[in-house]
Amino acid sequence: MNLDPEEARRLHVLTLLESRRITPAQAAEALGLSPRQVRRLRKTLRTAGPAALAHQSRGRPAHNRLPEALRTEIVALARGRYAGLNDHHLTEKLTTAEGLTASRATVRRLLRAAALLSPRRRRPPRHRSRRLRRAQAGLLLQLDGSPYAWFGPAQPVCSLLAAIDDATGAVLAACFRVAEDAAGYLWLLRAIGRTVGLPAAAYTDGHGIFVRNDPHWTLAEELRGYQEPTQVGRALQALGIHQIVAESPQAKGRIERLWNTFQDRLVAELRLAGITTMAAGDTFLALTFLPAFNAQFAVPPAIAASAYRSVPRGWDLERICAFHYARRVAADNTVRVEEVVLQLQSGPGRCSYARAAADVVQCFDGSWRVYVADRLVATIPAPLDPGQLRARKQR
Repeated sequence: MNLDPEEARRLHVLTLLESRRITPAQAAEALGLSPRQVRRLRKTLRTAGPAALAHQSRGRPAHNRLPEALRTEIVALARGRYAGLNDHHLTEKLTTAEGLTASRATVRRLLRAAALLSPRRRRPPRHRSRRLRRAQAGLLLQLDGSPYAWFGPAQPVCSLLAAIDDATGAVLAACFRVAEDAAGYLWLLRAIGRTVGLPAAAYTDGHGIFVRNDPHWTLAEELRGYQEPTQVGRALQALGIHQIVAESPQAKGRIERLWNTFQDRLVAELRLAGITTMAAGDTFLALTFLPAFNAQFAVPPAIAASAYRSVPRGWDLERICAFHYARRVAADNTVRVEEVVLQLQSGPGRCSYARAAADVVQCFDGSWRVYVADRLVATIPAPLDPGQLRARKQR
């Protein structure tokens, strides 16, 4: 017997319990049940197998099911006297002319089961139109990247990452990267927070930089029922920015159309300025191109008041807009992130941090910070070209 998603999740947690990967208390917390209920389900699983976890009413006819004779009569009328009537019209005729009581949904299910289709849809296709801009600047920010030969056909292809305000069309920040990566989007979020503030929402695509698309689940994620976010997704959550994932490129058409304009104008401006490197291109974007572009193409919002939020006092954008790795301090007071091993000095009173849970942070300048219980315990400088910054594996 097939199990529904909730029953399958219950079976998964009980299987983990049977294999002693989790304790009964953890199973009870994950399922939202009492320990007694977990013991009862565990006993049922052992004696009757996984099928016993399914609801006992599964497969039985509903108590309000129409009699078989009435179901056969409705199908016969739909094929005979009332052939060609749509579902709603047929239901009316069955009630008024034949004296047969059945809901439209029931009639529809009977007809579809008998391979009888409605001659026409009752509602015409929904009219679709261009989505209106948000009323205030700061209500929605669109993030995206575009790979292109920005510095001319003789130079390597690189990616331009940008953030555009949905209400005004102003490009708030942009940067060149070797390829579209998490470091570039973290840089954009940090730059926007420092200049105009924090938007209410961010519109992104379904790229793995923004959302988890991998099938790997840790044990903790399995018990919680959801995966940990990506590095950019974590930063958006920490900044209080609601993330909206677009279902298609057309859904975020405003920034998609921006790339057409940039591939025409920006490429020409870079060529005229004699710029052929990403570092010089970033400086040209910030100081010359974007101010002139926004002055020419940005539009005033419907509501003049800005919806951008100031970064709250005490928030450290360097820490939030960075790469975070959850680690456990080793017995020799070191933490490892792939090939990088960071040594922690002794704490106050020569205390040890061995076996403590640590938040290891790599900032945009390449330096490392280690936090234990949200307290900074180590800072390790590591000068690094920001272009080489990359996300590392969590485990």
